Order: sequence, then C-alpha cells, then structure tokens
Amino acid sequence: MSDQDRLTAGRAVYARNFGVDDATAQRLMESRAGSAFVAESYVAAGGPGWSGVHLTDRDRSVATIAALVAQGVTDDRLAVYLRVARREGLDDDGLTELMILLTAYVGQPSTSLAMRAVLGSGSQEGPRGSDIRHLT
Repeated sequence: MSDQDRLTAGRAVYARNFGVDDATAQRLMESRAGSAFVAESYVAAGGPGWSGVHLTDRDRSVATIAALVAQGVTDDRLAVYLRVARREGLDDDGLTELMILLTAYVGQPSTSLAMRAVLGSGSQEGPRGSDIRHLT
C-alpha cells in the first residue's frame, strides 16, 4: 500500500471515528494540528492499526480508550473513542468494567476521571463535527 493509499484510508478512518465526512474531518484536523501533522496521522491510521483485518473497531476503540486513560486523557479525545466503542456495541456496563480493569493497571485517579466521562456522556453519541475540540 502506498503512502497516498494509506493517507486516503487514514482520512476515512478519522471521518468514520468522528462521525463526519472526509472533507469535514480534513478541515477539522488541519484547523487543530496543521497539515503536516495531519498527513502523518492519516498515514499511520491508514496502516494495519486502524485498517487491518485482525482487529475490529470495537477492539481498536478499547485499546485506544485504555491508552488515553493511562495517559490521563479524559477530554473530547476520549469522548470520540467512547462514541466509537458504543457504536460498536460496548455499553455503559462494558465501559465501566473496562475502567475497573484499568484501575489495577493505571490507578484510580485516571480511571475515576474517565468514569466521569463515561457516565457524563451516557449512551449519547458524544462530540461530532465542529464540537470536537481535540482531534489528536
């Protein structure tokens, strides 16, 4: 797969995760992070991590949620992947179990903040389109 193919596939991944079309994802991403950073993000997302065949989007969202929570990220970036997880069938009970599991590995301060995000967003879709403040 060429870098251009990966860039195109990566843009589609971001658009799918944000719940917007490709052009909107491009505009939002570039307004927040600049075109050079966004291009690299797209190439990475267009590779096997988000576009491979061995993980589902549910698997990917759980891994991403765990990584974000481990870093103490509980803002709109987490909300995006909570929305992806819910779209892929993980409900609030499943997200709560994930936070309980993560508590043993990353500690309660991070997971308690993440639980606030889980409970605060309920089964709502979370931020979309122009409401997304942190995209990367």
